[in-house]
Amino acid sequence: MTSLQSAVRRRRAVAAAGAVSAGLLALSACSEPTPIATITVGDDSVHSEATCYNDGKPIKTADLPKCLKSDKTIKVDPTETVRFGVDPDIADKGWTILMNGQPLVEPTKKTYQTIPGSVFFNAQYGASGNSTWVAIAEGEKSTTGVWSFKLQKDS
Repeated sequence: MTSLQSAVRRRRAVAAAGAVSAGLLALSACSEPTPIATITVGDDSVHSEATCYNDGKPIKTADLPKCLKSDKTIKVDPTETVRFGVDPDIADKGWTILMNGQPLVEPTKKTYQTIPGSVFFNAQYGASGNSTWVAIAEGEKSTTGVWSFKLQKDS
């Protein structure tokens, strides 16, 4: 092997190592995906990563209103049951369901809860019109993550 061939191979190896290092550096700069929350009605479901997530630290109260809206929508027949499911990471920290920004149920550490669909369109529970915003709020003492969904009445 000539010294020219050896030099070319060394340059290729250094270039390849540099490309791999740059790729790993770029990947480490990406944020990790947040845990997933899912709503299921009948055979339909919608899931989402958090609309706001602070990796275990409290979200500022002033920032919470913008966390309560998302583009994730599911149709709900009021006679159906609405099922809420969360990743174990969310359940371990405790979570509750909010309806139009207000707690609908007591906090839980279970990964699953069900609520009758009629609740989400009943004025007694603060609903008005044919759609309702619901959110899953992570945290028992302070909110550290929010997953938001829009429930659209299907009748």
